[in-house]
Amino acid sequence: MQLADFHYDIPEKLIATTPPTVRGDARLLVLDRQSGTVSDRHYPDIVDYLGLGDVLIINDTKVIKARLITTKQTGGTRELVLVEKHGRSDDWHTHKVIYRRKLAVGDKLSVGADTLTVEELLDGGMAIIKSERDLLQIAEEHGSVPLPPYMRRDATPADIERYQTIFAREQGSVAAPTASLNMTEETLSRLRDKGIVVVYATLHVGLGTFLPIRVEDVTDHHMHKEYFEIPAVTVSAIRDAKAKGKRVVALGTTVTRTLEYAHEAILAGPPRDLSGEADIFMYPGYSFKIIDGLITNFHMPDSTVLMLTAAFAGWDKLKPAYEHAIDKSYRFFSYGDSMLIL
Repeated sequence: MQLADFHYDIPEKLIATTPPTVRGDARLLVLDRQSGTVSDRHYPDIVDYLGLGDVLIINDTKVIKARLITTKQTGGTRELVLVEKHGRSDDWHTHKVIYRRKLAVGDKLSVGADTLTVEELLDGGMAIIKSERDLLQIAEEHGSVPLPPYMRRDATPADIERYQTIFAREQGSVAAPTASLNMTEETLSRLRDKGIVVVYATLHVGLGTFLPIRVEDVTDHHMHKEYFEIPAVTVSAIRDAKAKGKRVVALGTTVTRTLEYAHEAILAGPPRDLSGEADIFMYPGYSFKIIDGLITNFHMPDSTVLMLTAAFAGWDKLKPAYEHAIDKSYRFFSYGDSMLIL
């Protein structure tokens, strides 16, 4: 299975570099993964496709202001990006960062009134940074949202609100679960009123989600690890839906990775809180164990999330759907329109 198999050309004018004026004012392409038929709808129409007893699972991770511009004692600037949270600990006094330009162990970097110390240099342009004050608090005060590289712009005050879901509560991501950006309180209320069970899981999205695949044979690619938590109530909801023949629908590829990685623990033994490090890589040929439906945005060519979506929909169905979306001028990527695949 070659990387080139998952390439498509996207006109630059269709790349959404800013959010829609009103949250939720997005289009929705509905794809039937059996027949391959597509329908052009709007995001709130998700309600029409889910029924009583179906379960919708949402990622409640919160994007942190992970990008920090610091100053060396010599006066030069250094950009740091905090990596996503791993594990249950809330101690952010020592944390891993990605840095640009040269650093050395012992360097002192100032940001506001705080001083950060370079404790260790790691491979891949990463370092361990230590601070007397909580780095997460420093980032909240002085940091900015680390927008995806393809947006080719710095974050604005508007991005603090819009590159964040309405249900974000567990701090730790450095990228948004993008299919959730279009979800609104009104749509959620309509889903609940119709009898759809809405539950949550947490997966802290890392910068690795943007890393390009550097091998031609995609089966040789190794996924980065991302920390997840699945509450027992979500495990119970999934089992109940399966027992009753109802559907489990993932709001986004982050939820999909979480559930499919933990599928054995979800389906066996007494329902319990689950946590771990997910590094599952799904591409065509993967057999899904948990999800029956997927709400997702349009993904970048040659990306792991595109391959995950192709694994669920079938690339022979997904590629024509993408071609349809391009022909109909849908908006692509994080701030863009969405798909519902059932």
